[in-house]
Amino acid sequence: MPPTTTYRWLLVCVWLVGLLTLWALTWGSSILLEPPLLAPVVVALWAGVATHDHQHPLFPWCSGERWRRRHVGPTRWRRWLCHQRQRVQRMGYRLLWAVWLARLAFTGALTMATLVDWLTRAQLRRQLGALPVLYALLESLQVRQTIRRYCPSSAAVDHGTVALVLILNRLMAPRPLYKVADWVAQTVLVHTLGVSATKFNDDRLARTLDAIAPHAREIWLEIVHHALVQFEIDLHFLFYDLTAFVVHGAHNESNLVDYGFAHNTPSDKQKVKLGTTATGDGYLPIEYAPWSGRTADLATVQQNMERVCRLLERHGYSLREVLVIGDRANLNDELALAYDAKGLKYLAGLQPQKKAHRDLVVAFDEKQYYAHPLGEPGYFGLPCAVTFTHAGRSVTHRGLVVLSGPMRTSLRRERAARLRAVRQDLAGVAAKIGQKRYRSVKEVQARADTCLRHSPVGHLMSAEAHPAEDGSVRLRWWVNRAALQSAMRADGRYLLVTNDAQLTPARMLELYRAKDGLEKRFTVTKHDLNVSPLYVHSDERIQAMLLLNMLALLVYSLLERQVRRQGLVLTTRRIIEQLENVAIIETHCWDGSVLYRVTPMNSTQLRLLTILARGVAEVRWPCGQRLLPLAPATLEEGGHPPRVWLM
Repeated sequence: MPPTTTYRWLLVCVWLVGLLTLWALTWGSSILLEPPLLAPVVVALWAGVATHDHQHPLFPWCSGERWRRRHVGPTRWRRWLCHQRQRVQRMGYRLLWAVWLARLAFTGALTMATLVDWLTRAQLRRQLGALPVLYALLESLQVRQTIRRYCPSSAAVDHGTVALVLILNRLMAPRPLYKVADWVAQTVLVHTLGVSATKFNDDRLARTLDAIAPHAREIWLEIVHHALVQFEIDLHFLFYDLTAFVVHGAHNESNLVDYGFAHNTPSDKQKVKLGTTATGDGYLPIEYAPWSGRTADLATVQQNMERVCRLLERHGYSLREVLVIGDRANLNDELALAYDAKGLKYLAGLQPQKKAHRDLVVAFDEKQYYAHPLGEPGYFGLPCAVTFTHAGRSVTHRGLVVLSGPMRTSLRRERAARLRAVRQDLAGVAAKIGQKRYRSVKEVQARADTCLRHSPVGHLMSAEAHPAEDGSVRLRWWVNRAALQSAMRADGRYLLVTNDAQLTPARMLELYRAKDGLEKRFTVTKHDLNVSPLYVHSDERIQAMLLLNMLALLVYSLLERQVRRQGLVLTTRRIIEQLENVAIIETHCWDGSVLYRVTPMNSTQLRLLTILARGVAEVRWPCGQRLLPLAPATLEEGGHPPRVWLM
């Protein structure tokens, strides 16, 4: 609507024209109508004012409504002038509002927070944390590009992007498949990937698992190749071991899910075993293979040996330069000859199943060990020769019988506690003599034998029920000293074997104990990455989930390795926890603009980001874009808050 001032001028003009026309028609018609050219004009003006068409009020200036421009058709220049006058008025109103708000702010009657609240339409908090660093490592390994190449898709979200999100979720905050979309909506990934969180529903994630399962082996080998080349991983020392993952649900036709024995897992649960080879340089997994839960550990070693040999040849390593280190369940006569046939060096513990090997463990007196320390406090060792025979062939390798003082003490304490428990059980049987089913010598002897049979140290004790002179039954028990001394002689001793002539006894012990690094990686996989238990219900999806979790473990190990190379001994889980509260505040204003700000960081987080930036900067990038925090040079205490680059 036109401004009030314009209407005032229009009303004045209308009144003047009306009065002038009335005067002319009544008293001055002879004067006004003499010129023949004015008569039509006066009649037209009056007709426009005094006539009534039953659609508009008879006197529009008295109707109480604002005058409409169509009743007085203004010219083009007047319309333009009105428009400019409106613009000036709007600017003046805004200026007055700004001056008023500023006056209130300076006087303290209005806070800046209130002003920001008036300008803000919505504000969101999106988690940032360690996502930039983990995302950067995954991009450097070309995880997304590799999966896209093997599993092309015409869907709105390709399989490479879905796999990337699943790996990041495993590292940051493991969730079931149906909760991944909720997690994505809370992070900066919706901006980084440019994909709505609703796209990552469980149906799409399941389709991705089905798509990558047939190509899991090729995808893994290509990504591992990028890791070995870009991070310059040393392959001279490799560790091999197996672990088991408990599986839930029905798997009647599965070739992987089965009952079987595995350490630290319940025997009444179905499981899948995973054989993994890791490097001594950072304990990075470079080879893995799923196995049935019923598979014995020894049955997996030879196939792993074949895969490791192909990997080493692909990267130009001579087999004579590589040492494979395994646990005591990964060596027997057949495998010792297989290592020699391949020309591959090994170091492993030997479970003494043969009498000749058991005799080596107890051949030396305990005092003889004290003259041969192995460098570690409480560890001693005596070298020996170990002979293996299989299929008519024999070979002799170097052995080392190790006496571990801490292990010996632990075993003897455990045995003493179990012996006390057996004595208490037998005392309980003796206290019940005379009661029902404890009245005859035969019944009491049967109860005593049951106690001994159910105890791990029952073979070290004997119990005898006999009749007393008064006709009652007596029960006595004692420790078999010869059996106890024989068991104590082997306490804390184990046998190491190698075909590497260059290893010293101290070095053999050092490398064998270093295998705990791979076992810690298994702990990370089961607890931090929440692989176990598995809830997927097909072998294909199990293999795909294992691939994604092994890729997550690879990134986990790479980040930890890079940080330690910078002099900071910190696990990846601890890094993620330290940066967990770092977030992006996303502010949406009423004019449609969006503001991104990183939450304030403490000095520890700033120093950690500096080290992470240096560690990741060592990587040779295959692509030009990165998702990183601020450059290391600007991550100083007291500086401006770091910015985040969003691809």
